[in-house]
Amino acid sequence: MGERRARRLLIVGWDAADWKLIDPLVKAGRMPALGGLIEAGVRADLRSLDPKLSPLLWTSIATGKTADKHGILHFLEPDPHGGGLRPACSTSRRTKALWNMLTQSSMLVHVVGWYATHPAEPIGGSMISNLFLEQMPEEPGGAWPLLPGSVHPAAMADPIGDVRLHPAEISAEEMRLLVPELGSLRPGDPRGRLLARLLAQTASVHNAATLLMEHDPAWDCMMVFYESIDVVGHHFMQYYPPRMPHVPPADFELFKDVMPGIYEVQDAMLGRLLELAGPETTVMVLSDHGFHSDHLRPKVQAAMDDPHAAMDATWHRPHGVLVISGPGVVKGAGVYGAGLLDVAPTALTLLGLPVGADMDGRVLLEALSGEVKIERLFSWDDTDGDAGMHPADVRVDPFEARDAMRQLADLGYISELSAHEADHASLCDRETRFNLGVVYMSSGRTGEASKVFERLHAEHPDEPRYAMNTAHCRYATGRHAEAVDILERLADRHPAIADAQLLRGAALFAQGRIDEAAEALEAAVRQSPDRPDLLCTIAGAYTHLKRFDEAEQVLGRAAHIDPHDPMVPYRRAELHLARGQFEDAAEQALTAVELRHFFPEAHYTLGVALTWIKDYPHAIQSFKVALSMQPGLLNAHRFIASIYRHLGDRASARPHREAAERMLAASRAGVEAPITMVEPPMGPQAWAREMGMGDDA
Repeated sequence: MGERRARRLLIVGWDAADWKLIDPLVKAGRMPALGGLIEAGVRADLRSLDPKLSPLLWTSIATGKTADKHGILHFLEPDPHGGGLRPACSTSRRTKALWNMLTQSSMLVHVVGWYATHPAEPIGGSMISNLFLEQMPEEPGGAWPLLPGSVHPAAMADPIGDVRLHPAEISAEEMRLLVPELGSLRPGDPRGRLLARLLAQTASVHNAATLLMEHDPAWDCMMVFYESIDVVGHHFMQYYPPRMPHVPPADFELFKDVMPGIYEVQDAMLGRLLELAGPETTVMVLSDHGFHSDHLRPKVQAAMDDPHAAMDATWHRPHGVLVISGPGVVKGAGVYGAGLLDVAPTALTLLGLPVGADMDGRVLLEALSGEVKIERLFSWDDTDGDAGMHPADVRVDPFEARDAMRQLADLGYISELSAHEADHASLCDRETRFNLGVVYMSSGRTGEASKVFERLHAEHPDEPRYAMNTAHCRYATGRHAEAVDILERLADRHPAIADAQLLRGAALFAQGRIDEAAEALEAAVRQSPDRPDLLCTIAGAYTHLKRFDEAEQVLGRAAHIDPHDPMVPYRRAELHLARGQFEDAAEQALTAVELRHFFPEAHYTLGVALTWIKDYPHAIQSFKVALSMQPGLLNAHRFIASIYRHLGDRASARPHREAAERMLAASRAGVEAPITMVEPPMGPQAWAREMGMGDDA
């Protein structure tokens, strides 16, 4: 074991918590518990993963691994023991989670409500699964048996069952925390029943957590997951100010305080957890993604009675929140580029445990005090010892088990699935494979993603998502004409998909069909005129076409829609580069990285601008920052090599020149490699020519 920096660690998960709502509430003194943690520790954006589905994300947080490794790929999975589907289970996870690693290290850990933890694992401590609130009776006082396997150890089942709240037990005073004008809520309004149910669920999770902390206080790590901000958001963010056009004024006035209210409820619960944990405890508060709360909210109203509303990911922003505070943490440290996969390695290091080399994240060293030596091992999965996992014969792939059941049915040993069950199982299988493809694509494994999407597209050629992602893979692997062909066939059947036109424009652009590309992008903007991402993309095309005034015009529109979108100054930096306005380009690129520090393309573009104004030391620094974030930036290596050669420092130039040559060789050989050809105007070859070095960049 390494140095243990945290005497004990409290990890609190708030699904979908977002700084855009938190910051004004903290500033107004309405979230004192979180505000105190921020004041004493560090805060950061927490980069999410794709697809933004909670079971995948929270399992990645707990394991430090992408979903293809941990095996949880959907909300649902086939039930190997019968027909139909079941929620994603702990027995389907293929790797150890934090609670297993801590158990194996003889630490006491309590886990409450975490996604995909049913049935509860026999860890060293307690686990309350995410299904412990199932089977709730219609009326309070009715029989409410715990789902078998919800609680470990079994001796805690009755105490945990006793602290669950029925919605009917939520008082009017508690409801007014979310709906101050509760008297104006008409009897029978389903939104009132929904809020009572969500408050009861949140209070039940909190009661279970505090019960464990009080019953067994000698814990090393406590992990509690609250879902309420996300679920309440899907139903009630439409009522948050400013009023959305589809929301009646009376409904707006009645429900406008729901979102701030649920954050205040969560903060009060956090305060109680901190009180029980004590000041010697290191604390992490985090969310898996953010949640749109302003003019970027989707225009479609969430259905109050739709049980699947909480699965709609169009509301999700790509960055969640992270706060780390307490012993072992540097107060006020800058933490940039943090992602969900970094949580587990950082937690292990705080507790003095080694980080698995097979984990996909990093230790957030900048947040930790003192000199930190990271202990490593090859894999926790290969480390012997009791990790509190279910027996191997219970941990099965549910899809493989379903295939085995189907074979038995074909042989006549068991009954076949009904048509209804088979349809649901087939849909679950497709969506699981689709999610796996998205994981591959978003983590740069285009070849693996292509195999998944090509098969799905062949099976279901009329499904737009499968066609889009197949085209995306072909575009990413240089098969631009094939991508255009798929997208044009898709447009014939589904002409209103703006993202298809956007990708078609990019593929046409890559073929050198610049005017056609601009037409495709303009069509996308006509279909979705209020999307800053489309406006910024078409601005890039206009810049390439030297239609500078039009580029500036659409960037002005994008800035008006979202003044804080870092893509706007980034595209303006490219525009200024194309015009030869290098100081203005540097200023805009700086603005972009101030708005979003983890923005490798903007750091690269800043380096380009600084190179042209001959600020070589800062240019090299910017290129190196970009490479630290995205190692595949080929032209960053080219620029650094050219600058060093220009300065007569061939020794420093050599490793960057060789890195660029390796990337190009791998690309020509067809080897899948994370190469990014970011080439704004005035790129490395243009600069080399300007400096009298020919095209040798």
